[in-house]
Amino acid sequence: MFSAFYVLGGWVLASVALASGQEWWLIPFILGFPLIVPFAAVGLYEVSRRIEAGEPLDTARILRVVFDQRQRQIPSMAMVILLLFMFWVFVAHTVFALFMGVSALTNITSSLAVLLEGRGLAMLVLGTIIGGGFAAVLFCFTVVGLPLLLDREVDFITAIITSCRAVAENPGVMAIWAALIAIWLFLAILPGFLGLLVVMPVLGHASWHVYRRVMPGC
Repeated sequence: MFSAFYVLGGWVLASVALASGQEWWLIPFILGFPLIVPFAAVGLYEVSRRIEAGEPLDTARILRVVFDQRQRQIPSMAMVILLLFMFWVFVAHTVFALFMGVSALTNITSSLAVLLEGRGLAMLVLGTIIGGGFAAVLFCFTVVGLPLLLDREVDFITAIITSCRAVAENPGVMAIWAALIAIWLFLAILPGFLGLLVVMPVLGHASWHVYRRVMPGC
């Protein structure tokens, strides 16, 4: 159910891009998708917490917990995620303008041709590197920060600092985990976002256990 919301969101973004004739916007949307996915895992974290604690998986109670987060610190973290995503879209637009100038990508066929040669290829490489940088920053902020906000009464700044400290103390493991998240999300997006129906719950559940292993005393 939680994953379906983001599948529908992906379809809406794709439909808007195609309907407006701006197919190239699909590239920053897809590359930026990992920036907003962590917030989608909040409901999945609650499911995982209940499984671990042996509590019943009552849909109404789970939704109530998610809804009640509006009065806690997760909305503040959501704003951080949203601002980073919006800034990424702005940067992606700027990179496109710098490399492609006034030329426009008018349809899917010509877009692929333009993107796979010369300036288009260079734009993709640079855009991917920059997008990866944004994703890495947000990963540091949220990998422990989001489940910590759900699990304990802390402010979002403390959660971000704690999360960054956890990444700094476990760089190898966290780097592998971040790479796995990026790979599985990319593969999940390829079949029209439908892969998210499977990948999102798996990553959400695994992320909760990463948090519990990093901070076992919580």
